[in-house]
Parts: sequence; structure tokens; C-alpha cells
Amino acid sequence: MNSPEPPFSAKVERCFSLGASTYQRSASLQAAVATRLAGLARPLASHLPPGPRADLGAGSGLLARAIEAELGGPSLLRLDACGSLMEQEQPPEHGLQRLWNLNQGLPEELKGAGLLASSFALQWLEKPEQKLHHWCEALRPGGALLLAVPCRSSFRIWHQAADAAGVPCTALPLPDALELQERAAGALQLHQSQLLRFSRPNQGARAFLHQIKAIGAQASPAARQQPGALRRLIHHWPGPEHAIVWEVLVLVGQKR
Repeated sequence: MNSPEPPFSAKVERCFSLGASTYQRSASLQAAVATRLAGLARPLASHLPPGPRADLGAGSGLLARAIEAELGGPSLLRLDACGSLMEQEQPPEHGLQRLWNLNQGLPEELKGAGLLASSFALQWLEKPEQKLHHWCEALRPGGALLLAVPCRSSFRIWHQAADAAGVPCTALPLPDALELQERAAGALQLHQSQLLRFSRPNQGARAFLHQIKAIGAQASPAARQQPGALRRLIHHWPGPEHAIVWEVLVLVGQKR
């Protein structure tokens, strides 16, 4: 009898564990977005209420360190389900790191939070729109949410190549930017709400899929692609004149 399929969250944790050792040098986009998001929060530095601060899905601490450098004040608790990835933070912040599956909600101590931040993590969670709603609810009045998340309009050439090849697309289904914006706007006074477009050179399907794997981001609820289907996908992949595009929603807001 075949063993039951592990939950998707376990697949995500395993993939990021396998890619942990190369994450820091491969996740250039994630690092750039973390720096940008923290910079957008700079005007809030003197306007945040007391209360715990946390980086949700902190990984190697890119966003937490950027926020601490920009805002000062209390350090951020780093929450992530992947211990191997948290171990990559330099210098290590062991007292601020906690293994935590965000699909279970937030720790009790984060109710009444003064600041919650998350970058490139929400898309890996079950029902991301609901998770965003719960994060907003956890803030105290005046508490801030800083969010960056890739959205559904990303990776068009991957979807187009799969359609042309007649094979399933194994890209992670990403949340809808408009729905996330509406959820946030219902609870927060939004200071920033932007859908940013980041382009990367297209060096072919193999190079792109290798890059995704290098940061541990290859997990998908779709079945693994068979070799024949992968060959067809590669054959139909657009040429270098078509860039790889990420569309990333960036939100900065405070609880009313």
C-alpha cells in the first residue's frame, strides 16, 4: 500500500531545507524586495505603538534585518517552519527564532502586535487571503503590516509554454493581488499599495527551473512533471526576448 501523500506544507518545508545552503546567494530578488519594503516603512518609525514585532515566514532573516536597520526599536521575532533556512541567518539570532507553521495561525503572544512583516511567504500558505485577514486582526490599533507577496500575474511565459506544449503547468498557484488589496484595505489605513514588476533575463526553461530550485521554491501542489512533459515544456519555452517577470504586491498599512 502506498504511503499517504504528505501535506503541502511539509513539501514546502522539505524543498526549502534542501535549498537552504544556497538561498542567501541565490535569492537576489527576495533581498532587494526586503530592502525596498523596509525603506517604505521608514516614515512609520516614530508612529508605531508598543507591542511585539515579528517577521512571518522569516527564512534567513532578510526582511527582519532590513526592518531593524530602518526602524530601530525592538527586534523582530523570526517565525518560520524551516529550521535549516533560519540557520542561514548571519549573524545567528537564535533567541529571536522560532519554528512555527503559519498555517496554524499566529502564536498567542503576537495578539496586539505593534508590527507584523512578511515577504515572499504568504503565497506558500493555505488560503492566503484568510491568513492576511487574520494578520490584520492581530495588530493593535496603530500597529503596522508590511507585506510583499508575488501574485497571480507572475510567470506568464511559464503558463504560456505549458499551454503551448499541452502539459500541466506546475507553477505554484499565486494569490490575486486585487483580493489581497481589498482584504488589507478593509482593516488598515494603507500608506503604500503597489504592484511592482520585476524582470529577469530569460535564459531558458532549464536555467529558470534550476534557479527556482536553488532557493527551494519548487514546491507545488501539482503532480511532478514527467520527463516527456518536461521536454515538451522546454521545447515550447519562449526565447530570450521574453523576460521572466515577477509581479509583487507591496503593502504598508496601519490598523485603524
